[in-house]
Amino acid sequence: MATAKEKKAEVKAHLKKLRADLREMHLGVTEDLTLPDPAEVKKAMTQMEELLQVVEPKSSRKSKK
Repeated sequence: MATAKEKKAEVKAHLKKLRADLREMHLGVTEDLTLPDPAEVKKAMTQMEELLQVVEPKSSRKSKK
């Protein structure tokens, strides 16, 4: 089990990567007027799911449903 400090560092790393990817997609949409590659969108969604698992492990998510 990760300590709170390790968990915080992992969440920050995930958020930093996700933010960079989303910023790149946004620039493509606003400046180039192109939609992002579907694979890139799927990758960002996967990163968000991974982040959610770090923040809220499956065991606690199941109990909330």
